[in-house]
Amino acid sequence: MEEQRHQKYVNPYTDFGFKKLFGTELNKDLLISLLNALFDRSSQFSPGEPKQVVKDLRYLPTEKMASYGERRAVFDVYCEGENGEKFIVEMQKASQDFFKDRSVFYSAFPIIEQGKVGDEWDFHLNGVYTIGILNFVFPGDEYSKDCFHHEVKLLDMEDKHVFYDKLTYVYLEMPKFNKTESELVSMYDKWLFVLKNLTRLMERPAALQERIFTRLFEQAEIARFTPDESRIYEESLKQYRDLRNVVNSAERRGREAANQENARRMKVKGFAATDISEITGLSIGEIENL
Repeated sequence: MEEQRHQKYVNPYTDFGFKKLFGTELNKDLLISLLNALFDRSSQFSPGEPKQVVKDLRYLPTEKMASYGERRAVFDVYCEGENGEKFIVEMQKASQDFFKDRSVFYSAFPIIEQGKVGDEWDFHLNGVYTIGILNFVFPGDEYSKDCFHHEVKLLDMEDKHVFYDKLTYVYLEMPKFNKTESELVSMYDKWLFVLKNLTRLMERPAALQERIFTRLFEQAEIARFTPDESRIYEESLKQYRDLRNVVNSAERRGREAANQENARRMKVKGFAATDISEITGLSIGEIENL
């Protein structure tokens, strides 16, 4: 309970926190507002297309089985709009191998389940939207440090027009979002600020006066949790901390390996041990043992 005592609001990057805020019928107005804010931002990339407006949602089972095998997809939140469009909304806590492959694979499930038996079906499909809220950045400097919102569609490479508009991926590299409270203008800005900073806040910021944020902060307040919710949240926090420790440890090992390799090369080129130590952060003893 240590972390809970120092935080007023739930951590939305935990499984419990994300699903409590966005994965329940009670709070679907929060999810609708978030999706509309994202689509309003995305419409700037595709000015010729109608803006997606979500008026209502119904939640669908989050576990799907492929009809061709035993491979499962387990979504954080899976729901359907009033016109039959499907929304997969996921909070990705750490980078993983083949993340893009996994994202495309998951998007295939709501496509496949629209298939109908018989000759009468004409292959008409409703739109599928995958929303990935990422607590990491894409590796390899794929995008610049200022580019954190990515809307991905199937394009014709010749003239870059949208070849198929019913399959959309929206990814948010949250570590790159650094706007302060005074810089928040749009609902998009405000929602990303909340997602990024909720656990750091001790009161509702003055910039977030919309009624939807009144609901959000009420639902996010840890003191309002039932005993069962507090217990489940504590377990979810532990899993989240354990995952972050694993990721951080792997990153440290990667940095240490890189520093050791750089030190070896500098030794070969005749660099002084003190210079190598200053550049790589390794101790003189570590350098001498390489």
